[in-house]
Amino acid sequence: MPKMAANLSMLFNEVPFMDRFDAAAKAGFTGVEYLFPYDYDLDAIAEKLQKNNLTQVLFNLPAGNWAAGERGIACHPERVSEFQEGVGKAIDAAKKLGCKQVNCLSGPVLPGVSEDKLRATFVSNLKFAAEKLKAEGIRLVTEPVNTIDMKNAYLNHTQQAVDIIRETGSDNLFIQYDIYHMQRMEGELANTIKANLPLIKHMQLADLPNRNEPGTGEINYHFLFKFIDDIGYDGWIGCEYRPKTTTVEGLGWLKEYNVK
Repeated sequence: MPKMAANLSMLFNEVPFMDRFDAAAKAGFTGVEYLFPYDYDLDAIAEKLQKNNLTQVLFNLPAGNWAAGERGIACHPERVSEFQEGVGKAIDAAKKLGCKQVNCLSGPVLPGVSEDKLRATFVSNLKFAAEKLKAEGIRLVTEPVNTIDMKNAYLNHTQQAVDIIRETGSDNLFIQYDIYHMQRMEGELANTIKANLPLIKHMQLADLPNRNEPGTGEINYHFLFKFIDDIGYDGWIGCEYRPKTTTVEGLGWLKEYNVK
């Protein structure tokens, strides 16, 4: 049975970030993820994880100036050195937090930069990151995202991710499959997950159209959770949704779908 991880960037926003670890554990979660740890005291986060017996499941490589709207720099040919420095920061944080997996966001298509240049930069950066992370026992995943929420995102389809992973030749690069993003971009969730299961090492979820919790929209999570279990996915699924009301009030879906 897949394990559910609370995404602390989106859940338990009723309390400050450092208090969300306690809240997640109290609600029954055993794993957590979030966007970035870099602006927080890593020792304090490590203490929270240990105190609450929580697994740090995932966070992202540094992705540029998030507050200013940047959503990744991995395909940006003028920022390769910044990307490489970010890999070092991610390794330091992952080792401190016991995190065995980090995600790379591609960033946007850039005006005036050719497709060949974008792809070559992205492939090169992924190869670099995958190699550095592998040496530390950390897995790299990369996430196709939808171009409605994240306009002009370079990596936006599952097959595109598969092709790029093959092009890198790396054995330490996999897919983070976000059910919400891929429903928006391509649908065909079950068959796509099954076809690419060996490459999918992390998932995330939310429902459409409003990115709320499962059961509030169009995705048949009764079917999908059972299907994912039946085909043998046993990794984590990050709960990266916006609670329709409060986080705790909206957690009834975990019992309804018999997941935890």
